[in-house]
Amino acid sequence: MYRARSYMPGRRALAITTTTIAVGSTYLYFRPSPVYLDSETLQAKKRPGPLWSPPSRAQMLEHLRTSGTYIHRTLEGGPEPGPVLRKDEGEKEGEDVFDLLIVGGGATGAGTALDAASRGLKVACVERDDFASGTSSKSTKLVHGGVRYLQKAIFELDYEQWKLVKEALRERRIFLETAPHLSSMLPILLPIYTWWQLPYYYAGCKLYDFLAGKENMESAYWMGKGKALEAFPMLKSDGLVGGVVYYDGQHNDSRMNISLVMTAVQHGAIMANHVEVTALHKKPDPSRGGELRISGATLKDRLTGEEWDVRCRGVINATGPFSDGLRKLDEPTTQEIVAPSAGVHITLPNYYGPKTMGLLDPATSDGRVIFFLPWQGNVIAGTTDSPTTVSQNPIPEEKEIQWILDEVRNYLSPDVKVRRGDVLSAWSGIRPLVRDPDAKNTQSLVRNHMINISKGGLLTIAGGKWTTYRAMAEETVEAAVKEFGLKPTGRSQTDHIKLVGGHAWTNTMYIKLIQQFGLETEVAKHLAESYGDQAWAVAAMAKPTGYSWPLHGIRLSPLYPYIEAEARYACRREYAMNAVDFVARRTRLSFLNVQATLESLPRVIDIMAEELGWDKSRKEKEFVDAVEFLKSMGLPKQTKLTLKDMIRSGGDIGPLGLAKTEEAELYARAQFTPDEVTHLRQQFERFDFDHDQKITRSDLVHAMTEMGYNASIEAADSILREVDFGRKGEIGFQEYLDIAAGMKELKLETAFTHLAQLDSSRKMGEKAQIGPHANDDGAQRESRRKIPVERSGGGT
Repeated sequence: MYRARSYMPGRRALAITTTTIAVGSTYLYFRPSPVYLDSETLQAKKRPGPLWSPPSRAQMLEHLRTSGTYIHRTLEGGPEPGPVLRKDEGEKEGEDVFDLLIVGGGATGAGTALDAASRGLKVACVERDDFASGTSSKSTKLVHGGVRYLQKAIFELDYEQWKLVKEALRERRIFLETAPHLSSMLPILLPIYTWWQLPYYYAGCKLYDFLAGKENMESAYWMGKGKALEAFPMLKSDGLVGGVVYYDGQHNDSRMNISLVMTAVQHGAIMANHVEVTALHKKPDPSRGGELRISGATLKDRLTGEEWDVRCRGVINATGPFSDGLRKLDEPTTQEIVAPSAGVHITLPNYYGPKTMGLLDPATSDGRVIFFLPWQGNVIAGTTDSPTTVSQNPIPEEKEIQWILDEVRNYLSPDVKVRRGDVLSAWSGIRPLVRDPDAKNTQSLVRNHMINISKGGLLTIAGGKWTTYRAMAEETVEAAVKEFGLKPTGRSQTDHIKLVGGHAWTNTMYIKLIQQFGLETEVAKHLAESYGDQAWAVAAMAKPTGYSWPLHGIRLSPLYPYIEAEARYACRREYAMNAVDFVARRTRLSFLNVQATLESLPRVIDIMAEELGWDKSRKEKEFVDAVEFLKSMGLPKQTKLTLKDMIRSGGDIGPLGLAKTEEAELYARAQFTPDEVTHLRQQFERFDFDHDQKITRSDLVHAMTEMGYNASIEAADSILREVDFGRKGEIGFQEYLDIAAGMKELKLETAFTHLAQLDSSRKMGEKAQIGPHANDDGAQRESRRKIPVERSGGGT
């Protein structure tokens, strides 16, 4: 059994004294570090040429059916898949089968495939759903060493913990160098509201820099209150002392995963999505005394239902949260090792934070750490950490979304009203925490990642994080070479292999795209940062817009820089097989805005139908499947839409597909709970005396009469004008919610809110009746004949 050095992340922020730092750093830092070979002495495949085109998925499946016997080994740079010959062409299948069958196409599986293929091994990698469809597309998008993980290393002088953070910092540097188009540095602010915390956090961040050594990005620094508010204007100023800024990395996780897949393909790996392992095969191994060992598997194409057997020398289980499922195919009675934990993130509009700086809340109300980061033009906030069950597309719980909003509200200025309706998307990723089945205490969790090899030879790699995917893959292949007796051409080369798209990328490359193709600046930047030097191939597929500017690049949504050509490129060059593959993983539209995704779906499906030959029924199925997936991205469970509905409505479907339904009100852009919305609906209906679903002049006259005021048409018209911004002469329920929001958030009182009994002295949600003075003929009635000036809205 092989087990990686591993750790459990701490849940509290750094709180370390300078004395402890001095002792810890003196003792630990000068211990010997591993020596790595000069990458310049190693050989790897050169960058793909401008005419390089990956094999089709059909060609991949042909090689899987023949167990890789038509893949030719080379001395360097990875094997070369050749044409698969038919049996009637006179060539028999040989015995030189796949060295490795990797199950799982996420970060770890794709990274392992690249590492093994670049060493000359014959590799097949299959994914039951789509590449990056699980945890690898639902991360916090950080490339980090773990600034909050140093506490244990310092306080307990834990050298193993120290080495783990140091290793992650080294991997962070490699990550940013091998995928420069998909990753970048990001300054992160720790706001300080207590003076004594400032030196503690500053010392901790400087230690983080010190530990990174030559791999460090930029040095941490502190700033006063004025500078902190200048850098992060949305920050709450009351009590703010200043802030500490440190640097980590950020990336586009599923695009990174796709780039790993395509780089593995370039190096000769066979990669196939939507292919499931349904059984593992074993045969006696003479070298192990006849012991039964895994020698192959049964695969199933989930798009067609076709099944076949594949032979291999070893199987690697890299299925993350689903690891136990494959382990039980090997040994049905095996002990489960995955302890799944749900991490919920939400996406907010870009005005919630600056474009170039993130925020870390090191001490939330329950001790969890929360990040607040700019990403792809919006802001993401998360993550939670709570036990869950394993499922393909977990749905984020409302209480977790509300918890994140509450924590965000604590740090932002009162001018920024944190509203439930501002959540553009929400998703839950399953973090596969693992237990070591061979440990004496099987209840304790492995702190980072673990490699386990079963009696039958199933090698499982589980745990870890995005930042260290490459080191995990390298360690996994080393273990596989030893366990299965493989013969690679050399050591791992992935510490210097640039991923597809990164070879010729520069941060000003987008200017050439603008000049050559006539793209909008925002679109050109997006293409350069998502596809790197492959952006030229995407732009070449862009159709003319028909305008004088931009010349090319028709957007799928006016809110985001994704263009129609990306859907064609995804089908032709990146193995997108359904609409969800595209909106969730090839682009990030569903992670950024569920409403925009819903509105873009019909056009996406039309383009993919042209590329993949879908008929009408398949297009309708794609839409239904996509809507179902979007329910795991924040779309309400009650949403029921068909492609016909979208076409019939011309795209005008209301908020989140809930047009003219009660549920739509829950997603109004106001800070209301579901109970408050229910109460406001009841108030509205009591105010609507004629029950025509709108408040009109006659309803106001009736309300004034019921409440004992002098009622007149002139007074009613004056009151209505104060709140009828659309000048329609009536107030619908959505406008009523907006007025109530003004009362709740800004204390905007008017004669209308008084008549509706929305005045701020009454707690929102408290039940009240229209007309408490209807039968009042007492002496005090005359004093209530006029609405007070401060509530009149115009002195009526």
